[in-house]
Amino acid sequence: MGGVRNGAPAEPARRPNIVLLVSDDHGFGDLGIRGTDPAVRTPHLDALAADGRVYDQAYVSAPICSPSRAGLITGAHQARWGAHWFTDSQMAPEAVPTIAEQLRDQGYRTGYFGKVHYGPDEEGGRACPPHHGFETSFYGLAAHSMGRLHYLHHSRAHEEAYGEAARVHGVSPMWEGTEQVDCERHLTEEFIERTIAFADAPDERPFFAMVAFNAVHNFTWQLPRHELDARGLPQHPDFDPDTSEYLDWYDGAVEPNLEHGREYYLAQLEIMDREIGRLRAHLEASGLAEDTIIVYMTDNGGSHCNYGSNAPLLGSKYTLFEGGVRTPMILSWPGVTTPGSTSQALVSSLDLAPTFLAAAGAERAEGAVCDGIDLRPSLEDPARPVHDVLHFDTGFQWAVRTPEWKLRWADPGAPQRASLLQVEHTDIGQGLRLSPASPSLAGVDEADDLAGQHPEIVEELTAVHEQWLAQMRESARALRS
Repeated sequence: MGGVRNGAPAEPARRPNIVLLVSDDHGFGDLGIRGTDPAVRTPHLDALAADGRVYDQAYVSAPICSPSRAGLITGAHQARWGAHWFTDSQMAPEAVPTIAEQLRDQGYRTGYFGKVHYGPDEEGGRACPPHHGFETSFYGLAAHSMGRLHYLHHSRAHEEAYGEAARVHGVSPMWEGTEQVDCERHLTEEFIERTIAFADAPDERPFFAMVAFNAVHNFTWQLPRHELDARGLPQHPDFDPDTSEYLDWYDGAVEPNLEHGREYYLAQLEIMDREIGRLRAHLEASGLAEDTIIVYMTDNGGSHCNYGSNAPLLGSKYTLFEGGVRTPMILSWPGVTTPGSTSQALVSSLDLAPTFLAAAGAERAEGAVCDGIDLRPSLEDPARPVHDVLHFDTGFQWAVRTPEWKLRWADPGAPQRASLLQVEHTDIGQGLRLSPASPSLAGVDEADDLAGQHPEIVEELTAVHEQWLAQMRESARALRS
């Protein structure tokens, strides 16, 4: 399903700058333009949508951050190197180049600002941005703290003050290139501040900047005092290991038990939206906006843990319901995207790599692994189809999505189901279900199971998925050899 389709628009006179904004656990319904909740205020993301293209049926390749991010950064499905869930996810091997490595080789300067979480990432390893193509970087290794970065505190002093709780809250110093540095500023603001400085650097080369927010991942009550005061919200303490069992404390700090939980979440969302607006305003004032592609999406569906809403989709992060793998995706390319347009085509986070490379005028290397499709033809015609089929697999659940159907299976005996129900308050479901595509915003009517009525479709999509699995396993064997 990969490759570049015919009919792509002519290359622009100047290769565009590229800004990729990736949030964490942002719910599908939590955009002002959705109109599902009047409390949601995202004026700058709404403005980005008004200036560009909204893909209403955009998917990531996994319902959790590590494998999803591993696929996104390369444009190759992470199953090709055996990444499926937290337990086996990892950064792609060197044989599978990242977007940054390929753009750097095309003469782009590259910068990474944000959360890193591809798997059991180690200091100095390939998962660190300086070692997969980024010349400039400021980041935190979230794998060392259960996928989290504290929003406010990153220093040796806070590591000592938090003691054992430092591990779960992610207060370790940040990394600037290969050096550790303290940061006591709200990370959302710091990431954008550094992105602006990177864009302003006196360098004639076009740039690729990736901003990987930790917003709006839990624990969202970690807000500056002035932000709390402005919203009339109380300060909520972080976990104290001397006074509470961690899991007991955690259960009270996530949905449905955290008082003001939705308000904390929306506050972090508003700050992220505001900072995205600040970046866009700076690009406009600096004369860079007209030559810059901006893409916004999140790494997986919204989480019940932090009060995200995926309405009208069913399910949440961790699941292969639509709410677990379908995310907001907005693409703005001045002079190319039709302002205010919407597409119902099936698209994937894996499509960003080939799209960016094609925009840079690069040819994909012969034999290079890529499972994405260049989106440029679809930018000319929002009705143009992109993918015929998308695949998802976490080991204990899998799904196939086509323009007409979705077939989803979850192992009834999977221990992960009970664990996710207990700790994360979400249900992956069980058994096999066939759901029809729908013209509504939900896209798939997952309330209906038509497997019994259409056994031929079940058989066909199961065979398609088994064929895909065989290809992924063969690829993993080849990459290990």
